[in-house]
Amino acid sequence: MTHLLTLSSSPNRNASNSNKLIETFVAHWSAQDPDLKRTHRDIGVNPPAHLDGDTINAFYTATDELTDEQRQLLAYSDQAIAELQSADVIVIGAPMHNFGIPSALKAWIDQVARVGKTFKYTDHGPVGLLSHKQVIVLGARGGNYGETSAIRSMDHQTPYLKTALGFLGLSDVTFIYGEAVAKNQDGMDAAQVTIGDVVAANFASEAA
Repeated sequence: MTHLLTLSSSPNRNASNSNKLIETFVAHWSAQDPDLKRTHRDIGVNPPAHLDGDTINAFYTATDELTDEQRQLLAYSDQAIAELQSADVIVIGAPMHNFGIPSALKAWIDQVARVGKTFKYTDHGPVGLLSHKQVIVLGARGGNYGETSAIRSMDHQTPYLKTALGFLGLSDVTFIYGEAVAKNQDGMDAAQVTIGDVVAANFASEAA
């Protein structure tokens, strides 16, 4: 049985292409793993709070010294981190907003990037603590920012997520994008085919 964590970061509840890709992924995965356990967090519709000074101070306060107010400030972060720690596979729906990720997704990353919880400092630099997990990023972009695109350099979504997730120890990341969705359905169709191929390959490798 796989524990799947899905994160939806589109504020568009009813017509989100990235949400459609998440559901496509879940359908393919559950067909292979009927006992799938899924935890879902919709950070697009219910975004986490942006960090403020009090929350940052609570991050760096020893557990046995936290005040009740600080514990309340940390409640969201603690729960989001627990969800990450318990998941085997993490699926992140990430539409492109102004060449990057939605502000809600950035806020979520800020909430889960905590020293001593998801990364630690060592003599050789920071080390992520969330290893041995598979991450699938499912995105939708109005234009085509793929490998052969003339505007590929304007994609600040992929490099940022690679860096931020890798910082937490999440280095096994697959990116699947519906490209040029503002033009036609072709990009979404291609992304849905790729999702099926990736899930099938995953279970084929496990069976080998």
